Amino acid sequence: MAKTLMVQGTTSDAGKSVLVAGLCRVLLRRGLTVAPFKPQNMALNSAVTIDGGEIGRAQAVQARACGLEPHTDMNPVLLKPNTDIGAQVIIHGKALDNMDAAVYHDYKPRALRAVLDSHQRLSGRVNCVMVEGAGSPAEINLREGDIANMGFAEAVDCPVILVADIDRGGVFAHLVGTLALLSETERNRVKGFVINRFRGDIALLQSGLDWLEDYTGKPVLGVVPYLQDFYLEAEDAIDRNQILEDPQLKICVPVFSRIGNHTDFDPLRLHPLVDFQYIRPGQAIPDCDLILLPGTKNTRTDMALMRQHGWEKAVHAHLQRGKKLMGICGGYQMLGQVIHDPLGIESSAGSTPGLGLADFETTMTAEKILRHTQGTLLDAMARGYEIHCGISEGPALAQYPALSGDYGPDGYLSPDQQILGTYLHGVFDSKAARDAILRWAGLTQTSDFDFEALLEANLERLADCLEEHLDMSQIFSLMQQAKT
Repeated sequence: MAKTLMVQGTTSDAGKSVLVAGLCRVLLRRGLTVAPFKPQNMALNSAVTIDGGEIGRAQAVQARACGLEPHTDMNPVLLKPNTDIGAQVIIHGKALDNMDAAVYHDYKPRALRAVLDSHQRLSGRVNCVMVEGAGSPAEINLREGDIANMGFAEAVDCPVILVADIDRGGVFAHLVGTLALLSETERNRVKGFVINRFRGDIALLQSGLDWLEDYTGKPVLGVVPYLQDFYLEAEDAIDRNQILEDPQLKICVPVFSRIGNHTDFDPLRLHPLVDFQYIRPGQAIPDCDLILLPGTKNTRTDMALMRQHGWEKAVHAHLQRGKKLMGICGGYQMLGQVIHDPLGIESSAGSTPGLGLADFETTMTAEKILRHTQGTLLDAMARGYEIHCGISEGPALAQYPALSGDYGPDGYLSPDQQILGTYLHGVFDSKAARDAILRWAGLTQTSDFDFEALLEANLERLADCLEEHLDMSQIFSLMQQAKT
């Protein structure tokens, strides 16, 4: 059985996902088999697993760091918010039901059993399990019945590393305050601290580190520097950093209220020839070469948002100028005549008019389609994955499919070649499909940009950084002390 070590954070976005990914790669490079694990994740960015389920994208990235295919046991509970007070609850990769916060709170004991079952199975397959917590363990209103942080750590009796982000300020208050809000057994479980995203002269921080160790009696396991131009897929927050050399094509993506899998667009955002812009609610869509409509957890609600912010009119004006439009998943569903949700799968039951750009309709169904797909798109090999409840049907799709794939035709490519829609997430990851879509959108220059190589290079860079700046001997000692 594997040794288990857990990374918790003082806040959301403290660096838990990145630290776990980096430690997974360090352990792999040292010849150990290692797997990532997150008991409970709340995110709209998800990935399809090798066993046909759905997990958070952060765990898929961490699996890559381990040299493994993503598996549902790596994230047994995934919550995908579809309203401000409710979420779709996914257990072992399969959608269970929509629950509001109060109902899910009552469901947590059953969810914990699913978590422990997954952890036990995973532990039997590798040497080490690197666990990522969620948010902060000191959220007082969430501590009862907790399965994401200390509740899990106590259940499996594993040591915890606490990470805090110094770049946002107040790092010592974050660490000490978090400890103060834990129970005595939970405080004892925290075996050391990692300070993340430090800029400047480490000597100027030393007096604070000495004080922290003296005050808490716990070691600082390392100070990780701020890595400039570092990229790793974000768990949920939209990252707008770009690397531009000589942009030749402008792409705009409206940010829906329930935007899903926005990491689809990272290969475009990081492409040196693409000027990429997210359009926030309240902002007008500027003149551009391509408008990309993203996926969403609530297609009808975000279709209404399109109308509310004037984006529907902007899309039609964009097309009248002869420019290109592409929709992915929920964005593809919006291209049709109507979106039906008779069972209230995503929100209240009902129907909403789409953009009316193609003769097809979409109906939401109780069963979610989860599968990897590959095929031919714009004469190029494309691969990716599908995560959707809707079934789209109509004459336009039968006559003008965009993709010829493993499961038959998919999507829509208008006869005038101006509008493209597909259910395929991850379509921009591979160079052949990405280059073909960019050529379709109007890019005439070529680039040797390799997104897959960028991912690998950044995982190796992260592992190098952790090897240099963390006390790996202490971390290995913690893992040796961990119970199986």
